[in-house]
Amino acid sequence: MWKLLQRSGNAVSVVPRRRWCSPGLSNAVRLSSSQMDPADERVLRKRKFQPQQAADLSEELAGQLPVKSRVVICGGGITGASVAYHLGLRGWGGETLLVEQDRVGGELPWTACGLAGRFEPSYTELKLAEYSIDLIKRLAENGLPTGWRPVGSLNLARSWDRMTAFNRMKSQALAWGMHCEILSPEQCAQHCELLSLDGIEGGLWIPEDGVCDPQLVCQAYMIEAQRLGVRIVEHCAIKKIHSEHGKVRSVETTAGDVECEYFVNCTGFWAREVGTLSKPVVKVPLKAVEHHYLHTKPIEGLSPDTPFVRDFDGRIFFRECEGHILAGGFEREAKMVYEDGVIPLSQTARQHPPDWDHFHELLDALLLRVPSFRDATLDRLTNSLQVFSPDCKWILGEAPEIKNYYVAAGNKTMGVSASGGIGRVLTDLITKGSTYLDLHILDISRFLGLHNNRKFLRDRCKEAPGKHFEINYPFEEFQTGRNLRMSPIYPQLKEAGAVFGQSMGYERPNYFDQQDKHDEFGLPRFRIAQTRTFGKPPWFDHVASEYRACRERIGIADYSPFTKYDFWSKGNEVVDLLQYLCSNDVDVAVGSIIHTGMQNPNGGYENDCSLARLSERHYMMIARTIQQTRSMCWIRKHMPNHLRAKVNVADVTSMYTAICILGPYSRILLSELTDTDLTPKSFPFFTYKELDVGLADGIRVLNITHTGELGYVLYIPNEYALHVYSRLYQAGQKFNIQHAGYYATRALRIEKFYAFWGQDLDTFTTPLECGRSWRVKFNKPIDFIGRNALLKQREEGVKRMYVQLLLNDHDHEVDMWCWGGEPIYRDGVYVGMTTTTGYGYTFEKQVCLGFVRNFDDEGRELPVTNEYVLSGHYEVEVAGVRFEAKVNLHSPNLPTKFPDRERETYHATRDKPDQADLLSYGGVTTVKGTGIPTDGHGL
Repeated sequence: MWKLLQRSGNAVSVVPRRRWCSPGLSNAVRLSSSQMDPADERVLRKRKFQPQQAADLSEELAGQLPVKSRVVICGGGITGASVAYHLGLRGWGGETLLVEQDRVGGELPWTACGLAGRFEPSYTELKLAEYSIDLIKRLAENGLPTGWRPVGSLNLARSWDRMTAFNRMKSQALAWGMHCEILSPEQCAQHCELLSLDGIEGGLWIPEDGVCDPQLVCQAYMIEAQRLGVRIVEHCAIKKIHSEHGKVRSVETTAGDVECEYFVNCTGFWAREVGTLSKPVVKVPLKAVEHHYLHTKPIEGLSPDTPFVRDFDGRIFFRECEGHILAGGFEREAKMVYEDGVIPLSQTARQHPPDWDHFHELLDALLLRVPSFRDATLDRLTNSLQVFSPDCKWILGEAPEIKNYYVAAGNKTMGVSASGGIGRVLTDLITKGSTYLDLHILDISRFLGLHNNRKFLRDRCKEAPGKHFEINYPFEEFQTGRNLRMSPIYPQLKEAGAVFGQSMGYERPNYFDQQDKHDEFGLPRFRIAQTRTFGKPPWFDHVASEYRACRERIGIADYSPFTKYDFWSKGNEVVDLLQYLCSNDVDVAVGSIIHTGMQNPNGGYENDCSLARLSERHYMMIARTIQQTRSMCWIRKHMPNHLRAKVNVADVTSMYTAICILGPYSRILLSELTDTDLTPKSFPFFTYKELDVGLADGIRVLNITHTGELGYVLYIPNEYALHVYSRLYQAGQKFNIQHAGYYATRALRIEKFYAFWGQDLDTFTTPLECGRSWRVKFNKPIDFIGRNALLKQREEGVKRMYVQLLLNDHDHEVDMWCWGGEPIYRDGVYVGMTTTTGYGYTFEKQVCLGFVRNFDDEGRELPVTNEYVLSGHYEVEVAGVRFEAKVNLHSPNLPTKFPDRERETYHATRDKPDQADLLSYGGVTTVKGTGIPTDGHGL
């Protein structure tokens, strides 16, 4: 029997190695159970939140709970401590109260591995982690113990796909200013002599990573917060959060009520339950799962400089910790705890017995990677808790339900790496209303109510932890929580061979595959799209066929997941509201469609949408699927008070099925099903009509496809959806109509240089940077949000510019593809990143959209001009390999069977193109200044 599986000496203690006794927290107030009102105790028992007795609760209450505090932070873990510290730095310390239902930092010895790692899957997360580590180092330099040791992290790969992922990570990291190295197996062994190289293909070394003691870091935050005036009260539980007129008013605690302006939910395991203590309920979609840590007895000769090692493909990690090994990992399927949703307060009650049967897969991987661990002696296997969100990302931001109610939770095992950055940006949001990073991928408004459903969380969060160490392939999909939101035509799409992706719970066809679409009983299969490669995807030919149908015949696509709002009022108030929220002029003729941004005060895009004016006082808004919650939050938050009772805003997303028909025959097809004249003169591009289609009436039809192709989107009341779809599909047979999925329409819009919010545009992107200045109407009668910032930018010049890049000498059959997030180099100097990428089936090239910047020799940003962009030599780095690229500044005109001058003169990116040499794809033209002919497929 391995020594690792033996217990030596007495029974293993479950007492933390370092008892938290709040040294230095001289002003912390602790409330004992004996000081609580009996009614409060009954409330806690009902919630199963029972404050435990602590060793030093004999002291009398040092002071009364304040009756008023500008900010109340609930939760004394590392995140709450960081928020308190940063509020103190902003001068709000004397107006900030932190309450903790147990003891501050009490969970940290059991729930954290102490990795302070810099690399995260997005720029935002990486910068938050980078700031956190720098802050931990500064605290240590200032004499506060944090346990920081810069041992580096060694990340191992067992497959070439993982090595490709590492090469992509290295390309991004170097561009973002983070040093890392790709290692051979032998070099991996040099960094950690404990390793067996069995099955190892290589590794990624990040020298600036390190380890720390999460408890000491939390203590350092708390000490500094107190020094800056923050008041801390332990053994004080929140009973209710009260709001008035949709805004935080006060909190009710077991020690009394506190009037406050802001409330911050940093309660970790309990964040979802604390969300239920307000009316309306704040939905914080989190679920707790078991998470094991294995501790050995001290190992003689174990170097304190042993790096933090992650074997991603083995799903394990380990580190040196005070002379012994601390190891853990992420099982393929996590084990749920507290299925009833209630997590006990008592740490003892939360101590689950170790589950060796569940841990054995990780143990086997650990012993394979470090055979010498077989001779180590087990100290203990702890079974702690971790909470995960449905998409395995952190949750930050202001709650959609209540103004000034902020949430910071779901940090998984990365609490230390996230803590400092989260504290900073949350403090920015509270004190300034904005921060220095785009947070939309972490914002709590990315969820819907369905994501907070307990049974949904139970299913999804079994899968989510395992994703933490999986290869981040393009277009990865979850397998759980599926078949949740479906349009009425979903069964027909499945029968037609749809292979689905999911967005905001909606099942959306990504592509169609006629092979193997039925099960053994002849019923349509539910199939989930999988890419699982960084090269040519398995769905390439299917998407190529759908693309050609949309360009040459007619395609039919389900657009139902798009966000849809109706705005209306009795008077002109709805026009006034939209003029204020939107940067374009919305006071246009009835039947017009306006494409517009909703800008923030800095000019960035909070939303990019289309508005159809249905009548004088009625508009319909169409936006990205992921805007369904966040856009409503933005509108409600910024609606002027005098309009609140006069303008109605309704989310009608689930009331309409949206079907897009696109392609050169789409007008002829729709004409056969309606009596309305659809000629360009009667129903021009970018206009709306309400039509009878087939036997149905009241169909909202928009002459726009969001791809640049001829076609229409039909917004159909759900009761008519199946009828209209059937009529369209039957009538389209003579034109060889074909279903098209998201991947095909995405390829179309990338070639046409169309930007999408959340992929190309974000809260820091302005219309002037992405070639949409012509959609900004500065002289509207009502000043819109962000106008002054955009006027200033127009005067000073933009510091980055949206471009299209076509890769030369790239073999799509052999070379790794661009998938977004590739560094762009101009004359050998890094200038930006790609945003959206894909294969251009007309260009027959890889097409990249992205932003370029202009830096001087000292790294300072300079204005970016057209001349600067067009004068450079460009390369795009794909997984460590650079490919030459040709740059475009304007939307290209691609050949079509039925030329439509109206569409050809419209360009989604930059109006009135003057670079004809970049836009000539039909017939033989020459490249300006060279005399070289083009072949009709682009440059």
